[in-house]
Amino acid sequence: MSTPRSTALDDQPVSVRAKLAAAWTSFMFLYAYVDILNFYTPGVVDDILDGRVFEFDLSQTFSTSALALMAVPILMIALSTSLPARAARLANLVVAALYLPVTAFNLLGESWVLFYGLGIALELGLLALIARYAWTWPRIRR
Repeated sequence: MSTPRSTALDDQPVSVRAKLAAAWTSFMFLYAYVDILNFYTPGVVDDILDGRVFEFDLSQTFSTSALALMAVPILMIALSTSLPARAARLANLVVAALYLPVTAFNLLGESWVLFYGLGIALELGLLALIARYAWTWPRIRR
């Protein structure tokens, strides 16, 4: 009796652009889910109904600033796949570096340290991965 031979799976290489777009997409999903799940934290909805988020008054300025802050990583999904390689690499390095402190800031003043700690640790890991992918972008040897 013969045993069936296993065959190796064809492990296709993934382009650095696809890796970057996937990492930014993961970052945004994680960021959104942390914010959504935060609504279940006691007192958060009451504060929002009273016109406050964290230490900030809810206003058009606050909402516009929050949208602008999140629009950058959202746009990085598209820019990672459409900018010329040199510009895409630089944009990913700069934006990932700028978002490290922005992400870490979200832990300040939070009472649910395990919840936010996990979310922020995962987000920081993704930003580090983005920086690594961009830093090690393959080069053409001439």
